[in-house]
Amino acid sequence: MAALVAAGGRVLAEVALPLGGLVSAEPVETLRLQVEAAVNAARALGSPLQDPFMMMSFLALEVIPSLKLTDKGLVDVDRFALVPLWTD
Repeated sequence: MAALVAAGGRVLAEVALPLGGLVSAEPVETLRLQVEAAVNAARALGSPLQDPFMMMSFLALEVIPSLKLTDKGLVDVDRFALVPLWTD
């Protein structure tokens, strides 16, 4: 898994996160430069956010807040159960 900034079918910046989609195996200075490049690329594309990747970093943490979007669907972490998106 990686954090990517892309436009026009081209990857402009990438931060590889091979350890659970959350952690990099790179030295901290290398990681800092990659994150800085990704933030700058996102800003160049028009992101007004100070750190556009901060919110995305919480998507993989199914424990914060009570409802999380995962690769399995919407999860109610208080009940440890998938939430149906449609009712019959």
